[in-house]
Amino acid sequence: VAMAAPLVLHLLLALLLGSGGRSGAEPERDSLREELVLTPLPSGDVSATFQFRTRWDSELQLEGVSHYRLFPKVLGQLISKYSVQELHLSLTQGFWRTRFWGQPFLQAPAGAELWVWFQDSVVDVDKSWKELSNILSGIFCASLNFIDSTNTVTPTASFKPLGLANGTNHHFLRYAVLPREVVCTENLTPWKKLLPCSSKAGLSVLLKAERLFHTSYHSQAVHIRPVCRDAHCVSVSWELRQTLTVVFDAFTTGQGKKDWSLFRMFSRTITEACPLASQSHIYVDISRNSQENETLEVSPPPTSTYQAVVLGDRRTYAVYDLLNPATFSGSRSLNLQLRWKQFQDIGYIHYQPAQDRLRPHLLEMLIQLPANSVTKVSIQFERALLKWTEYTPDPNHGFYVSPSVLSALVPNLVGAKPANWEESPLFSTMFPVSDSSSYFVRLYTEPLLVNLPTPDFSMPYNVICLTCTVVAVCYGSFYNLLTRTFHLEEPKRSRLVRWLANIIRRIRGVPPV
Repeated sequence: VAMAAPLVLHLLLALLLGSGGRSGAEPERDSLREELVLTPLPSGDVSATFQFRTRWDSELQLEGVSHYRLFPKVLGQLISKYSVQELHLSLTQGFWRTRFWGQPFLQAPAGAELWVWFQDSVVDVDKSWKELSNILSGIFCASLNFIDSTNTVTPTASFKPLGLANGTNHHFLRYAVLPREVVCTENLTPWKKLLPCSSKAGLSVLLKAERLFHTSYHSQAVHIRPVCRDAHCVSVSWELRQTLTVVFDAFTTGQGKKDWSLFRMFSRTITEACPLASQSHIYVDISRNSQENETLEVSPPPTSTYQAVVLGDRRTYAVYDLLNPATFSGSRSLNLQLRWKQFQDIGYIHYQPAQDRLRPHLLEMLIQLPANSVTKVSIQFERALLKWTEYTPDPNHGFYVSPSVLSALVPNLVGAKPANWEESPLFSTMFPVSDSSSYFVRLYTEPLLVNLPTPDFSMPYNVICLTCTVVAVCYGSFYNLLTRTFHLEEPKRSRLVRWLANIIRRIRGVPPV
């Protein structure tokens, strides 16, 4: 026993030095970079684009990888098993309004989009594509299992590899879109679990589902591709980019202001950087409104600025480094605020969103219309089914929307002098104005008739009739059984039968009946 104890201790030290000691001396083969880009849009909205890039210096197809640190194991095993060259998956709710918001960094179609490049060693591409889509459906809680040959195509020119590729044989490419896919919290939760810090620290703490899905646009994506490990591209590394883009409406709160802050957008602030990240930055675009009459003020002041050419336009960004202790300035959290120093004379909009069965929408805009111009105001809405008790007696006729109200001060074309309102006609004394250069006018538009989806009301009628019939029959039968009384009546006998019975009873010595 005395000799076994030093031997065991020697083996433990050898194991520790052979595994932990050597692994601690070697540099890490994976890294994480995270960033958030806040961009004020021309419409007054604000877009927030998250990007988490995990890079792993490993050959997943060649090496027998069993240890995963930052790179998600479920995706690494998926790449190895199905010999995936590139994988691009996006789940989007809404549509990017390029006319009002400008060009996005990464655009995706509404619904679910999946396109994959396979290695040239794959024999049956269609079988691998089907199995891969089914597995991704379970990983991201999406309906990707509905992808089959009826909605799968093989493009030959539009979807080139975004990473390293030995060839461009489009036989190994598959592309599919599910436009009806609805993006919800069930898709965001597994997406966040792929992050090294999940939603515990760093920029991922801002990913609050209640705020991200109450936006005008929501798009989350996963991009996996091989990249060069160095400048000579002798070795290959794997890159995973998780991106999330949302657009916050500037007027849903009803304040009519374009001021923003992290807490107002996400209901949270940043307290610390992700300890596993080698780079964690926040970029605020402060260059878009330099040509307008208003300037953007960002607080707290940034530690540095960065200029870059993005989408053909030179932009200036205020940079906040979360790994720098000076960024928090002694406070416990970082709450970036975007304020506009000077407002336009005509930028007022008051919007009060509706609540179901409580209050309607209210939209007020103060604008100045130039002469001989046409102004068009359009409002987007979604059709929804009402409760069957809320439909009018003639639902096929449609539902009316209240008319719009236009209140305006119209320039007076005829020179006028102050008049005595008491002596003027009654119709001219309703809206008196002190300035004779203009007069007040209030106009109403025509009510709008909207056709909503109408259910088949014959089905409730049939159900009611059938239910009432069944209840009446069952209730009537049980009621009769429970309330009716039964009496046993003996049949009446004739006199002849009674006489014969008495004779027999007398012979037998029994009293007569």
